[in-house]
Amino acid sequence: MPAQPAPWRDVADHQHGVVARHQLMALGLSRSQARQKVVNGRWQLLLPGVYCTFTGPVDAMATIWAAVLYAGPGAAASHGTALWLAGAVDERPVVVDISIPATRRVRRQVGVRLHRTSAAFVSLHPVASPPRSRVEVALLDHTDAATVDVVVDLVLRVIQRRVTTAARLRSALAARPRHRFRALLLDVLKEANDGVQSTLERRYRHDVEVRHALPRGQRHQPETTPTGARRYRDVRYGPWSTLVELDGREAHPTSEAFRDHRRDNAATVAGDASLRYGWRDVAARPCIVAAEVGRVLQSRGWPGGPESCGPECALVTRSS
Repeated sequence: MPAQPAPWRDVADHQHGVVARHQLMALGLSRSQARQKVVNGRWQLLLPGVYCTFTGPVDAMATIWAAVLYAGPGAAASHGTALWLAGAVDERPVVVDISIPATRRVRRQVGVRLHRTSAAFVSLHPVASPPRSRVEVALLDHTDAATVDVVVDLVLRVIQRRVTTAARLRSALAARPRHRFRALLLDVLKEANDGVQSTLERRYRHDVEVRHALPRGQRHQPETTPTGARRYRDVRYGPWSTLVELDGREAHPTSEAFRDHRRDNAATVAGDASLRYGWRDVAARPCIVAAEVGRVLQSRGWPGGPESCGPECALVTRSS
């Protein structure tokens, strides 16, 4: 007759091989039995009262489960950890972020960062495992202590990857009375609806177009090539047949460089003027970029002209 599986096996399988002492005791195992499995080398003690039921390396999911189980009732992965679980960020967090109810006290442990959270701001994913904050809440929590560049990049990334939507983020932000970057977040979310999909594109929109009174270009509108392929241009000034391509990479693999040349050549063949800018151009010399774009637009019939963004603007310097 085959041996019956251990009573804790189903629980461990659901929790990536991790079980908590209180779960074991509810299944009839004693503290001494669990301790003996660790002594025998069959299990590993990950955190006080939390065991890994296998030997060998402990991966990220097991580590996160251990932190959630250690933190106890109401605990959930949050902040950067919840964003990683949702696929919003690629790099595994070094420290596991866990939110717990504000009314509870949990002893801190190495590798675990605890956040005491008001019940008003707790919004857990209804079915995800391990328990975690909804991605919108995790993003707002994480960005409240981030830099401006991280805020912009992260918001645009989660929308571009379709992890969430601008509408859901606005709704989550509206439910929160305070956020360090509320105005910036609302600005970025509005831009995201207009097709701005990267930090560089947003910088171009504000520092080049808006500050120098250039016309507003269309963003990421689908176009069909003569071969029938679908193509998306970063910025198109349609009435004046002018394209601006924004490239946030410092260096290209050779194959990608050839791809960009083909795109630029195709634009020229089609009668478009094509300009290409990277981070160094848009961030360090936006006034000069605005002057160049303005001159091309004027040469193609734009009746206006770029305006100075201030006394130090390169447009003023060049004209004086």
